[in-house]
Amino acid sequence: MRKSEENNKFRKKENAKKQHGSKSERPEKHICPPGECDLAKKCGGCQYQGMDYEKQLNKKHREVKELLGSFGKVEPVIGMQEPFHYRNKVNATFQRLKNGTVISGAYQQGTHSVVKIDECQIEDKIADGIIYDIRGMLRSFKIKVYDEDSGYGLLRHVLVRRGFRTGEVMVVLVLASPILPSKNNFVKALREKHPEVTTVVVNVNDRRTSVVLGERNITIYGKGFIEDELCGLRFRISPSSFYQINPVQTEILYGKAIEFAGLTGKEKVIDAYCGIGTIGMAAAGKAGSVIGVEVNRDAVRDAVTNAKRNNMKNITFCNEDAGEFMVKMAAQGETADVVFMDPPRAGSDEAFLSSLLQLSPKRVVYISCNPVTQARDLKYLTSHGYRVERCQPVDMFPWTYHIENIVALVQKIR
Repeated sequence: MRKSEENNKFRKKENAKKQHGSKSERPEKHICPPGECDLAKKCGGCQYQGMDYEKQLNKKHREVKELLGSFGKVEPVIGMQEPFHYRNKVNATFQRLKNGTVISGAYQQGTHSVVKIDECQIEDKIADGIIYDIRGMLRSFKIKVYDEDSGYGLLRHVLVRRGFRTGEVMVVLVLASPILPSKNNFVKALREKHPEVTTVVVNVNDRRTSVVLGERNITIYGKGFIEDELCGLRFRISPSSFYQINPVQTEILYGKAIEFAGLTGKEKVIDAYCGIGTIGMAAAGKAGSVIGVEVNRDAVRDAVTNAKRNNMKNITFCNEDAGEFMVKMAAQGETADVVFMDPPRAGSDEAFLSSLLQLSPKRVVYISCNPVTQARDLKYLTSHGYRVERCQPVDMFPWTYHIENIVALVQKIR
């Protein structure tokens, strides 16, 4: 072989390495056939793996009916046409095995043992590919993964969020220290593999905690946030902002919630637990005015920006506890026609529900990701002047036992 041919062959090999990563940087990927998952029992994240999707919907309907049927009719569950790869937010934790191999994936249910996952059938494919390639890059950048027992190591988690309609991708590297070695080269190498990445953020979590994100974010590439479109509106999403993980079903969920609100264009609306303002902004076009209330300062900042970006004049946001805010409104003689409430899995406490009663809106739209706590809260509200008018479950989380449910409550006629 001539020397020039030898050099060309070498250059081709090197280019292939740059484009696809060397063998050491690209661990063998394990992929299950569609509709099957041999990690289901180990991981525990998809409790309904192996069950026909129609059967899943029927089972979820029976469960909601059992919990909420005494309040009124429960409509059939609205399911997905394509119930795969719907999660637009993917979080992976990392672990170093005794033999030195680094794996990434999810904690086995009820433990802190990591189940190695290369590709998950409910997670966004692009997000999974990014996490897989970051895992392959760790050795060449001499990045040690964090050990929970010793507190030694740097990389704790990788969080990837992708805009469903915009395609923008945020990568959040959750580190035990604010310093990422060779950060510029790391970002460059990552974007060579994944040019779709539009921003990279270092989140500093230096506490001994099981909470994924720390309080400090350092943008090392891009804007530090992504944007997405939902219900015809554009939203800014920061690393710690709450944003529904299933955008396809979220549009259905919010559409139903707004339908249940019975808006005519004149109503004063409160969006409690408003997050980045998604429900309130979706309702604002059909309401007289909307006030979004949220205790998370970062989410409120995003909400204000979102309202400006969408040129919405009839919505304002308050960085306060929603219950305290409604008590103050009632004390000042103010009222509201509709209150949207979308609390966390624990539901609402009695203090919040009591404040809701003081404000006495004509209609309440209660969105819940936990029908058990929703049933508890409905019992309180229906014994204090409200009745359930409609109840609609929406399957936001196929292959799992989770279900989202919307309930419309109206004041009883006295």
